[in-house]
Amino acid sequence: MRRLIPLLFALSLPALAADRPNLLVFLVDDMGLMDSSVPFLADTEGKPEVHPLNKFYRTPSMERLAKNGIRFETFYANSVCSPTRISIMTGQSSARHHTTQWIRSEGNNRGALGPHDWKWEGITEGQQTLPGVLREGGYHTIYAGKAHFGPIGLYGEFPSNFGFDVNIGGCSWGQPGSYYGKDGFGWIKGNKSRAVPDLKKYHGKDIYLTEALTEEMNSALTEAAEGDKPFFAYMAYYAVHAPFQPNKKYIDHYEGAKVKGQAKTFATMIESMDTSVGQILDHLNEIGAAENTFVIFLGDNGTDAPLGGIHEIACAAPLRGKKGTHYEGGMRVPFIAGWAKPDPSSELQKRLPVAAGTLSREAGNITDIFPTLLDLAGVDYKQPIDGADLKPALGGGSLEREPEFLMHFPHDHRSSYFTSYRLGDWKLIYHYNKPAGKRCELFNLAKDRTESDNLADKEPEVRKRMIEAMAKALEKAGAQYPLQSKDSDKPAKPVVE
Repeated sequence: MRRLIPLLFALSLPALAADRPNLLVFLVDDMGLMDSSVPFLADTEGKPEVHPLNKFYRTPSMERLAKNGIRFETFYANSVCSPTRISIMTGQSSARHHTTQWIRSEGNNRGALGPHDWKWEGITEGQQTLPGVLREGGYHTIYAGKAHFGPIGLYGEFPSNFGFDVNIGGCSWGQPGSYYGKDGFGWIKGNKSRAVPDLKKYHGKDIYLTEALTEEMNSALTEAAEGDKPFFAYMAYYAVHAPFQPNKKYIDHYEGAKVKGQAKTFATMIESMDTSVGQILDHLNEIGAAENTFVIFLGDNGTDAPLGGIHEIACAAPLRGKKGTHYEGGMRVPFIAGWAKPDPSSELQKRLPVAAGTLSREAGNITDIFPTLLDLAGVDYKQPIDGADLKPALGGGSLEREPEFLMHFPHDHRSSYFTSYRLGDWKLIYHYNKPAGKRCELFNLAKDRTESDNLADKEPEVRKRMIEAMAKALEKAGAQYPLQSKDSDKPAKPVVE
């Protein structure tokens, strides 16, 4: 058990607030591993490997984060957003928390063969959440941006229901009605059914949604820094989710690029987000909170950049696939962790030294964020969770575990009714709705990161071992399965073949 704070600590939180770090999470919607000028992939010697997409995007603030922190070559998320967001909040895999599909604001979208009792309600009352536990432990908690934790009218709709003291713009919507203040972010023009709340003072103004949220977050951080508690701030960008609307400040940067217009628009959205990150980091320094603030930056699922086909090697090249798919391009996301302003003399930073400027070959995933931040804050939590503390790897060491990630998706989407399971160098994709003999894709990621050589038939013993390990992991999590057919309520569980 993590008993890092003596019982007496709970009785004197304000007096000891300076002894605990502030926590800041940047979560970017639909940003994949390659949507950055920061190289996350390594060559055979473990050195950063620059690819064409890294040369296309402009993300100097991410470069700043990477210089001051450590980044992971392999960090997994679910391939759609709501399951990832709830995994971050709970430390549990989607197979365990049962929100296995993106949440439709207006109701249940399980799909034709999806499990009837999947948790389409999202976060529910009584569920242990990261902000809830931190608030109970004496933290001031701030939310800004896209939420997408529950449907309209239910408990998970607003982050303020499950642990956040402040909520700016977070509601049921998975995308904004518009990115433009002149459109009222959807209230005046655009998709009015997805209009962003809480930003009325910007309506009619020439301001981009990312910029408005940044101003609001910085104001909230100023207030938090004047208080007597450490803060936990969660900046969840609506960007870079559709609708693809350019931030015109940056469009000239991509005029010469040999890509289609939508891809240029996407690039301006990435750069706008990156500018926001830099402005928030600068603001932390201005208010004297940077040295005491630990930062995590990541995406919520693979890229949705408008380049190439859904299952091809294109928008995440050299990785295959994109958001909503079972391939690495749909599941791998950028991950950077470190102190907002490194200071070797800081007692807080000595507790969690970070291997600054390092590209780690360790593999992490979204369930690890919950225990990592809570252990750093010295706040205890209840089991079960599926993640582990990333602290050893953040210091440049080993997690002493082999790569493992369970991505369970018993619904239909761009890829439908599947489980992707990574264990060691091997990755199994199990398709529940395909006939016997065609259910499996098997890849050795150490030798084939492009997932071009399906070894399911060539390596029957490995295939069998991986199916058995996957089935065991699913059962341990209490996973729900798709139905065998529209006419049957029987679950289609994995079959060893």
